[in-house]
Amino acid sequence: MEKTQWIRDIDAGDDVRSLFLVSAASQLQAKNGPFWKLELKDASGCLEARIWSPASQSCPDVRAGSLAEVEGRAESYRDQLQINVGRLRLLTAEETEQADLAAFLPAGDRPAADLLEEAEALCRRELTHKPWRAFALAVLGDPEIRPRLLTATAAKGVHHAWVGGLLEHSLSVATLCLRLCDHYPELDRQTLFTGALFHDIGKIAELSGGLANDYTDEGRLVGHINLGLELLAPHLKKARVEPELALHFRHLVLSHHGLYEYGSPRLPQTAEALALHYADNLDAKLAQTRALFRDVNEGESAWSPYQRTLDRALYQAPRTPRREKTGRNPPRPATINAPCSDRRHST
Repeated sequence: MEKTQWIRDIDAGDDVRSLFLVSAASQLQAKNGPFWKLELKDASGCLEARIWSPASQSCPDVRAGSLAEVEGRAESYRDQLQINVGRLRLLTAEETEQADLAAFLPAGDRPAADLLEEAEALCRRELTHKPWRAFALAVLGDPEIRPRLLTATAAKGVHHAWVGGLLEHSLSVATLCLRLCDHYPELDRQTLFTGALFHDIGKIAELSGGLANDYTDEGRLVGHINLGLELLAPHLKKARVEPELALHFRHLVLSHHGLYEYGSPRLPQTAEALALHYADNLDAKLAQTRALFRDVNEGESAWSPYQRTLDRALYQAPRTPRREKTGRNPPRPATINAPCSDRRHST
């Protein structure tokens, strides 16, 4: 069987017959017997699926990270689309090797290599303090880190969960922090930028990547914040970053989740730590929103399904027209906070 259907094109009532990645699988018990709860994925999205008894009894072992031939029917259940699977066959190792894995691994809009090149260019432009520049470029060039950065995701499923997603998220947060520094010139621009660029670096060890992209043992037992500091510590020492700057940097990484209940070992206790936390949170939330409405035309309104991670459904509101036909020139933007001489990188 070849890849003939994409998840984004499946609607309620459709017959389904195609290849999918089983990204999650768990066997549960219902009144009429055991059933499988699955998450199926391809490069266009993901869908929940169920294999009910007695069909589930012909699938004694369904492993996350496997490619599978799936036959069934798409149904709407509690306003959520899911597939009622009638038949499932896991591909063999040989068949998996021959499959086009790009069809099952979502990718961002920009190649990861371009994002990495942009990150290095920003380091050379922004980091005028030699220890910070040496540190950042050494991390990005580390032969143990660089290849993993090119493929790592920023999360298992919530936001930036695609090949190169970690780089995309990290670069976006770092760029946003630079804009915050333009607006609030009292912030330590170079320490904040460096902390933003590497705040999630531990995710290259927390998540396995690949077809399964599941949490590693290190990820489950230690977590990406501590793993990141372990990866970065030798580079901080070798670059001879001043102890007080290195301490502040470590605090930025430790506190970027913002709250203890969100897994933050420390609360943000500097202005830069607060800025990083909110920039990180904003980028993750807006990336999630952008993905939800990717297939909705600009200017149209729509509701998303309920989002468990946000505890709400989201609404895309109609947009204000781009240009008002008033015959008058738009007002010039006001200067923000700092004089032009202090705003070399204003947006």
